Amino acid sequence: MPDRARWCVITAVAGLLWFFSTGLAAAAPAPQTVPEPPSDGCITCHRNLGGRLAAPALKIADDIHVRRGFTCTACHGGDAKAPGMEAMDPKRGFVGRPKPADLPAVCGKCHSSPEIMRRFNPRIPTDEVARFQTSVHGQKLSAGDQRVATCTSCHGVHPILAVTDSRSPVFPSSVPATCARCHADAAYMKPYGIPITQYAEYKTSVHGEALLGRGSKQAPACNDCHGNHGAVPPGVDSVANVCAQCHGSQRDLFTRSPHRAAFESMGLPQCTACHGNHQISRPSDEMVGTSPPAVCAQCHQADSKGGVAAKVIRTALEDLKQSTAAAGDLVARAENAGMDMSDAKLPLSDARTQLILARNLAHGLSLREVQSATSEGVGLSRKAADLGRAGLAEIEFRRRGLVAALVVIAVLSLGLYLKTRTTPGP
Repeated sequence: MPDRARWCVITAVAGLLWFFSTGLAAAAPAPQTVPEPPSDGCITCHRNLGGRLAAPALKIADDIHVRRGFTCTACHGGDAKAPGMEAMDPKRGFVGRPKPADLPAVCGKCHSSPEIMRRFNPRIPTDEVARFQTSVHGQKLSAGDQRVATCTSCHGVHPILAVTDSRSPVFPSSVPATCARCHADAAYMKPYGIPITQYAEYKTSVHGEALLGRGSKQAPACNDCHGNHGAVPPGVDSVANVCAQCHGSQRDLFTRSPHRAAFESMGLPQCTACHGNHQISRPSDEMVGTSPPAVCAQCHQADSKGGVAAKVIRTALEDLKQSTAAAGDLVARAENAGMDMSDAKLPLSDARTQLILARNLAHGLSLREVQSATSEGVGLSRKAADLGRAGLAEIEFRRRGLVAALVVIAVLSLGLYLKTRTTPGP
């Protein structure tokens, strides 16, 4: 090979190697770096102390406040620029570890200031401290009880993580366990005479299963019903409004039902009288009726006006449920046999929607409305069932036609065969 050709080949190979190496380098992910804590006197000193004194300084790089430029002195006071122990001189504002009673004011220095908070997130409310002081926790703290929850009890310390951080103790799916640190502790709750079963009950509830089991952040946690900074138990007359934050139509039906006046006169807490509070089970038709586990039977005898109404509603629901199930079975059988059942699926879907509507209307206890919805649903399911039966009949007709055609073909084939056997050859 001539020298010139050899050098061309070498140059081309080198160029290709350079191209692929730079391309791979560009495509490779950047190495992950662990953020270093900010450099100031407090952090530098404590990182070298070891043990529990070093732990806050080693973890603080993840703190939401540190990432916004606030460091130790914002909460603990002192002078981070001073050398040695002079940084913790009370004359320089050092307060050390704030007392529980002082924590709302410490956090409120920034969180109650619209001027400060709007620099970082104008949507963050600045009335948390004021609301906290109206809460059961805040009132007990003001009365001198140092054991109640304060800001750091829920949000943590060193680091305090953003609410949106899945590691935060106040991340939606973490809230129940955070509340349970106190409220499921028998020894801790004993002086207050508060039940400790809430967390265990919540975990088995329809809400707990959705939030903790399936990770649905639409499901309520403790603070969605009790509030967070202004946490108080819902009053008897406010339960329906609390539940209505998600279940508005059920609340509206209940408020125009005969139960509203009856519950108010008896001091019953509306929604929770039938559904429970922390251990809310998935609603079912079995809740309606005159025999256990129907909740109606708790107050109504079977032969009373309320008992008769409950029986009528349950019967209407069962009729529609059985009608839609039978129609669904017919449509499914016809579809599995190869028929296009699109025309039947629409009324079947509408019938199922009417069942959902009727179950919801049961909260209003209007027999006319419930029966109207179920009657319409039964009519729709019958239409779907008729189409399902027609599809199955068409399948049967085609099968019979196929059998008849096969018989005719067989007879003709046999006749042709016999004819060829009896016909003499040339």
